[in-house]
Amino acid sequence: MSGVAGALTLAAAVGEPNQTILSGALLLAIPVAVLGGLVSFFSPCVLPLVPGYLSYVTGVSGTDLAEAKRGRMAAGAGLFVLGFTAVFVPTGVFFGALGQSVKENQSTIMRVLGVVMILLGVFFMGLMPWLSQREFRFHKKPAAGLAGAPILGALFAVGWTPCIGPTLASVNVLALDGANPTRGAILGVAYCLGLGIPFVLAAVAFRKALGAFGWIKRHYVWVMRIGGIMMIATGLLLVTGVWDSIVQQMQVWSNGYTVGI
Repeated sequence: MSGVAGALTLAAAVGEPNQTILSGALLLAIPVAVLGGLVSFFSPCVLPLVPGYLSYVTGVSGTDLAEAKRGRMAAGAGLFVLGFTAVFVPTGVFFGALGQSVKENQSTIMRVLGVVMILLGVFFMGLMPWLSQREFRFHKKPAAGLAGAPILGALFAVGWTPCIGPTLASVNVLALDGANPTRGAILGVAYCLGLGIPFVLAAVAFRKALGAFGWIKRHYVWVMRIGGIMMIATGLLLVTGVWDSIVQQMQVWSNGYTVGI
């Protein structure tokens, strides 16, 4: 009996982190976070600046980017991504911890934040023309090249937050709903992957990326609409409580999956 009890205790100890990773809330929120990062990258306030950022973080002039070595381009872009990841992931941790501290009133809070998310979605779609997207400017820039790339990435995370704020806020709302710092960190990483992977791909295939960027610029309206619809839909799920119902169903599935492991 003691051996069985010990095995069960060990299984429970191993199962706890698995459940944290495979929870229904997280399984549902991760794709939303990744999509939020993608929409942020392709938004009008980020995409046009990509060539300039690549030039700055690699130390290669804009006219030479297409001919630059892929290794240097990938290194500069990767360091830039690490820079803003170092800002966005702790933010997710903070909101996850905050959700843990307000868990008793979480249902009401999430409904209120669902309304906020709907309004952010409407704003992101450009249906509030009296509001304009702004960003903070830093007059002192880090040195150009690989050494300054992570610093510029961190400055980008802080300076462009008002611009990418609607999508980032949506991810942080989901981190708050997860009520767990680890889950908040995972959602922060998911958002950074959605925002960062296209940046790295643009760096290693710059010439091809320019053609794709041109097509996206001609369809900015749809990019913004997709992002706005995503936020409005998530907000509606939170307000109506449907999000919690879906999470509960996925929790049953994920727990069964964990036992199977």
